[in-house]
Amino acid sequence: MQDLDLNGLRVFREIVESGSFTAAADRLGIAASMVSKHLARLERQLGARLLNRTSRRMSLTEAGSLFHEQNRQALDVLDAAVASVGQASGAPRGELKVSAPVWCATPRFARMLADYRRECPEVRLDLHLDNRMVDLVSEGFDMALRMTTEPSQSLIARPLCPVTFHFVATPAYLREVGSLDEAAASRSLRMILPNYIPAERFKSPVPEINAAFKLPPVMKSSDNTLIYQAVLADMGAAFLPSWLVDEDLAAGRLALIHDARSSFTATLFAVYTSHRHLPPKLRSFIDFLVVRLGAPATQEPVPS
Repeated sequence: MQDLDLNGLRVFREIVESGSFTAAADRLGIAASMVSKHLARLERQLGARLLNRTSRRMSLTEAGSLFHEQNRQALDVLDAAVASVGQASGAPRGELKVSAPVWCATPRFARMLADYRRECPEVRLDLHLDNRMVDLVSEGFDMALRMTTEPSQSLIARPLCPVTFHFVATPAYLREVGSLDEAAASRSLRMILPNYIPAERFKSPVPEINAAFKLPPVMKSSDNTLIYQAVLADMGAAFLPSWLVDEDLAAGRLALIHDARSSFTATLFAVYTSHRHLPPKLRSFIDFLVVRLGAPATQEPVPS
């Protein structure tokens, strides 16, 4: 087999990760026709078809799926090697693809992103807010922000800060249902639950709250921001992150149900694949978050 062309390998990765030939061409700054030529040459070199494609859709073949995973890892190693050579003097640059929970969509987080952009103007942030657990490798993410008590065993996890979830409702709603004991006894406590976490995952020292999760919820949603707005609209009660509700609790727009024991806390981690040499763009963003979110600057990553 003749030596594989590095440009072809990179083009193939971009096609898969961007989802189309046109998007890959835009990312690479080349014509779409060149993308097709690079792919065709790579398939000839490998003697295998990598993609099934029609005028409407594209999918990996079995060979393409296997090759993509190995190809991406090989390119990551190569990129890390190049980055390590210029680590000391190289400025952070390029696109940084990050997965984060929906509840990061707050003014506070937006201000932090703006400050990071001012510090590293050559880094283009590509933020994907989604409460599902993305696959960093197969979906092409550089890192993810995850709140958990058990970081993944296959990733490097760097702790950033604790995040507390509070069991909250509006004062008007609490006046309507009475005490938590009364609401639990009458089964009148209206719960609004995230549909991406099973109810049994929520544990509180207050037995009545745990019992409340067994009641049929009035609404489920994958979007914490919508749950937050539903709580403000007196629709019911929910566990919500402090990033969303701290100002409302301080202003009296929301109140803790029962008492402070109805809250639970976990750690927000920056997780990434086990690269020996982090690209400057990734290292700079993680270090920035560590400083801004309050974790000790000397905290070492945790090989989970």
